[in-house]
Amino acid sequence: MNTSPMKSAQDNPDQARERSPMPGPRRAARMPPCSSLRRTGSFAVALTLAAWTCGYATSASGQEDPAPTTGLRWTTVANGNDPVPGPGAGNTFNSFNQPSVNARGLVVFRGRSRGGPPGGEPQSGIFLRDMGERAADIHPLFSKSEPVPYPNNVALPPDQHPAQFIEFPSIPRIGIRSAAVATRGNHDPVWNYTLPDGSDTRAGTTGIYVTLDGRGNGAEVLTGASKLGAVPEFPFYAVPGVGGDATAFDVFPGAPAVTDDNKIVFKGNYLDGTPKTGVFYRELANAEMGGEANYVTLIANSDTPVPNPGECAPGTSFGSTAPPSAALDRRGSPHAVFVGLDDEADPLCGGIYRAPLSPAPTLETLVGLDDDVPGEAAGTRFGRFGEGLSYDGRFLAFWAAWGDATRTLRLYCPADGSQARRDYCNNTGEYLGEGDPNSVCEPGAERCYQDVQVPVDQGMFVLDTRTGELLRLARTGEDISDFLYWVYSGLVPGTAPGGEEDDEIPRWRSSAFAAVSSRGGRYRVAFKASSGEPSPTDTLYLARPPGEPTLLTLLNTRTPGPLLDSQAPEDSVLTSLALERDGFRGRWLVISAGMGVPGAEEEEEAALAGLYITRVP
Repeated sequence: MNTSPMKSAQDNPDQARERSPMPGPRRAARMPPCSSLRRTGSFAVALTLAAWTCGYATSASGQEDPAPTTGLRWTTVANGNDPVPGPGAGNTFNSFNQPSVNARGLVVFRGRSRGGPPGGEPQSGIFLRDMGERAADIHPLFSKSEPVPYPNNVALPPDQHPAQFIEFPSIPRIGIRSAAVATRGNHDPVWNYTLPDGSDTRAGTTGIYVTLDGRGNGAEVLTGASKLGAVPEFPFYAVPGVGGDATAFDVFPGAPAVTDDNKIVFKGNYLDGTPKTGVFYRELANAEMGGEANYVTLIANSDTPVPNPGECAPGTSFGSTAPPSAALDRRGSPHAVFVGLDDEADPLCGGIYRAPLSPAPTLETLVGLDDDVPGEAAGTRFGRFGEGLSYDGRFLAFWAAWGDATRTLRLYCPADGSQARRDYCNNTGEYLGEGDPNSVCEPGAERCYQDVQVPVDQGMFVLDTRTGELLRLARTGEDISDFLYWVYSGLVPGTAPGGEEDDEIPRWRSSAFAAVSSRGGRYRVAFKASSGEPSPTDTLYLARPPGEPTLLTLLNTRTPGPLLDSQAPEDSVLTSLALERDGFRGRWLVISAGMGVPGAEEEEEAALAGLYITRVP
């Protein structure tokens, strides 16, 4: 992930799911210019909705909507003038991920401070602020350099301290109506034990960490899932459904979801003769390790047949699963939704599936690659689905593409962030001639590039899982050119894991961003899209049901900064927008936004970023 002040995160795809910068005390966080934020790794950077702040909305065509929107106020959740609470408090925030929110206005986010003199190492952690309570403080839930919760029996030099968190590599997520919060954490190995051959070893460098009540109230910090499944003392962390000796998960890609009835739902990769993947859940009790009687349960994995094989041979199993979302339905029954495909790169069968969170669940196909695209000619089938599903227990919002037409998009290697990753992408430095084999490096060019094929026909959709009605909210065309945003991320070969990256080789990854919320059986979907070339404008839209103005522009990268934040430089405009799948709950919509003064000589003094929240009628 980026280590520059302005960052992005994709919950995976994840949520890549990165972050946006925040300014220092009376000085602003450094923000890259708008052009550098475009498709070069900063897509988590920041998102906002200031159009309503000034009392109007615009249509998708950019014209002012004739019906002014009133009663919306934007409130700052955090910005660079706020000190980072927790261990070593005193430094101010410098960057953060896209936030998540519950229906009561509890906001959770990943944030970090600057590093270097005089403040020392940068602080980072997972934080919560109750925006439903006037003047509530920001408080830490998980912090870098704090001890990892049990299991943790190591004693590290020089002072024999227990293993500590190193980084939190994905966005945190929160229950829709509860204060349960889940996140991933990377750290030093947490457990010393003896192998059957008598040798000593250590294990456990990553896991999913949970508090069942982020407001405090006596809730423990729990290890919900861990890379300790092969340790005899912790069989409840093992990969279920694997024969022979207990098998540990290798990594938990993306951002884990958490339900109101205290279940974590996550993607896990593991080795069972060959690399495999799957979607799993675990019910947690407010007890050490979440309760030793609560084992990880399988939802679907690489051995699960695709329910709707379509063009695949009968019995074809999933070759790819995506990080899930989860929620309770109207009866209070928890369900997970996820994308599963036979082949991620070139799928022939698969779709979006729902499963009850119960043992041996039956998968229900919600939308498949063999289904027709609404609004298109009969027989036009879906071709791809985005991984980032937003689900509130009834409505499901997602990105999809169809058709064979593509256009070429040239992606240049990142100009900032991890030096090792930049060198790997550019085939230079330590990775001269041994870097990314897909990069094209022309003589004399400062940066290498890769050309990717982007679907011409894309859209945002919403499905009512109760009635089965599937609607297209928007598609590429005159007003929208793209819904996809790109980040170059992954763990560079030869570097140590434990930081912000997943244990996967660096590559360009794309994500689309949408969040759904419903009240009284009527949905609202916020989503991000771009328009115009070669300098595209990013826009945050709100889609509403038929019978209402169906597509409103809330904010774009031409909006004046002071319309969103009173501390923004006078001549600033928004430079970046970011939204996460859990960023719209009930009436609360939370985003992150970055802004800067075009052409400013002192970039650092002319930039600002923050997290902002409003209530949508």
